[in-house]
Amino acid sequence: MSNVWTICQKEIKSYFASPIAYILLGMFAIITGYFFWSAVGYFVSISLQSQMMGRSFPMNVNEMLIRPLLMNASVVSLFMIPMITMRLFAEEKRQGTVELLMTSPVRDWEIILGKWLAAELLFAIMLGLMLLNFSFLFLYGKPDWKPMLAGFLGLLLQAGAMLAVGTFISTLTKNQIIAGSATFGVCLLFWVLQWVDTYESTAASKVMAYMSMATRYEPFAKGVIDSRDAIFFVTMIFFGLFLTARSLESLRWRA
Repeated sequence: MSNVWTICQKEIKSYFASPIAYILLGMFAIITGYFFWSAVGYFVSISLQSQMMGRSFPMNVNEMLIRPLLMNASVVSLFMIPMITMRLFAEEKRQGTVELLMTSPVRDWEIILGKWLAAELLFAIMLGLMLLNFSFLFLYGKPDWKPMLAGFLGLLLQAGAMLAVGTFISTLTKNQIIAGSATFGVCLLFWVLQWVDTYESTAASKVMAYMSMATRYEPFAKGVIDSRDAIFFVTMIFFGLFLTARSLESLRWRA
């Protein structure tokens, strides 16, 4: 595992050696910060209106604030993740260093796992910025932290699945724009698969709805950790990294 961690550190340093990490972190912080500010403003407005009209009722912070914000963050990640993964192998191929990587005394799975882990860590840092917003809720309210923790765990699993897909696609081209665009297209397709279930009731539509990332994340946003959803994301991670290994193996043979 030392090789995995070494490659992971190298990738993390390369992210922060360029403007990529700072741009992604800044964009994510601004977007999620605006969502948080807007959601809190709406929550306060509804609370004041209900009190003025004498219709006071319990205001659930988790249902009215945290859950929608987590769902919004999962949508934002759909746009951010292709920008994280597009350079993982495409940049190596463009610079001609992929051959050196393939001939180094490091196994393929260590290279793949190290690069994927670095991308996952960068996404975790992005979530850390969002967590700073949520910390203000504990200063002025008493939200339940357990559903929040489940939501962040779901975001990490969902991101891991999309990052695995993006890692595989990055091995197929040396053009980062193509890698990012293809990753976004594939992840978006997995996102909207559940639409078929709204007008079809066949077995195929049920299977497509089951494979939708949006459907699989909803229980996490509600604070429910369902083993079926966790297994789905873990399976996607494994399958994406498996395809990446096969793609690197074909590169090795062609070289």
